[in-house]
Amino acid sequence: MNSIYTFARHFGLATGVVAVFALCGGNLARAQSSGVSATVMGSFREPWALEFLPDGRALVTEKAGALKLLAGPNQIHDISGVPAVAYGGQGGLGDVVLHPNFASNQLVYISYAESGSGGTTGAAVARARLQLTSTGGSLSNIEVVWRQVPKVVGNAHYSHRIAFDREGYLWISSGERQLMMPAQQMDNNLGKILRLRDDGSVPADNPFAHLGGVSAQIWSLGHRNVLGLAFDELGRLWDVEMGPMGGDELNLIVRGGNYGWPLVSNGSHYDGRDIPDHWTRPEFNAPLLSANPVVSPSSLMFYNGREFPEWQGDAFVSGLTYFTVSRIEFTSVDRAREAQRYRFGARVRAVEQGPEGGIWLLEDGNGGRLIRYTSAGQ
Repeated sequence: MNSIYTFARHFGLATGVVAVFALCGGNLARAQSSGVSATVMGSFREPWALEFLPDGRALVTEKAGALKLLAGPNQIHDISGVPAVAYGGQGGLGDVVLHPNFASNQLVYISYAESGSGGTTGAAVARARLQLTSTGGSLSNIEVVWRQVPKVVGNAHYSHRIAFDREGYLWISSGERQLMMPAQQMDNNLGKILRLRDDGSVPADNPFAHLGGVSAQIWSLGHRNVLGLAFDELGRLWDVEMGPMGGDELNLIVRGGNYGWPLVSNGSHYDGRDIPDHWTRPEFNAPLLSANPVVSPSSLMFYNGREFPEWQGDAFVSGLTYFTVSRIEFTSVDRAREAQRYRFGARVRAVEQGPEGGIWLLEDGNGGRLIRYTSAGQ
């Protein structure tokens, strides 16, 4: 493992003032010499995801079922009309993403856990029209465009990250709900990455469209718990997913690919039983990077901003277990390495690039802070 690079903590962050952070180690000469400015933009109750609006404001989800509008530092307002969520464990309100044509249609997409019969739950994705005011807003015309099939008992491994590609297709990660083998079975959409049109219908050129039903939604299979889903500058889709005991993965997602869970993994079962490594089963897609011990990846972002030009093209992975963010460099189109790892004072739920090119971190848990990092010299 690479050395852990630490952001020096500053007591003033608790009150939301700007502090200067020094980067320790690495080859970031500009960042080392000028430091990094950190501004606390607000605090939230169990925040999960962050999405920026065209006007620079931002939407933040809270797991218990609240959607918030961040209008400025510590200016946080309510968005009403969020559907009821099944809150508990890893369940609740999850991701929020704008439609590619949001400026003209005002559509937003949210993911969340919903209740079923007999104590079951499952992830869902809905779209709604967002109506904003200066002090908040509301969701209307809510329409569910996708559901996990089947709903199961339990409240873990929903995944339910959302992303849109350049062609306007909707991509959804669906966890295997801690049931493992459904990830290898085609009669369900658990443990899969799914490709849909923006209304939830299935594109005719999906790799398993000929099978019909939920199988037609599937783009790739053999996934465990995908909590990061993002496209790079070449338009390629990547994921980060939690391994079991060891074996967190960074994967390049390819059409019809099978990533092997639970038949292969670079980790082990929690009871210590071995799982064959990827190299033993070359028919499965192996990760470009795997982590042991785990970092518990919670989001994935590709950076292309001007605030930190030395990081353009790099990926950032937030982590829960060791309160970290990893910076990933790509040495070729199919090779990557962890270049640096930054430690923070809390579990990091999400990392996003802001409209100004800064890097925004969303802490996990009650009182989780949203912190904006920019170059101190800007």
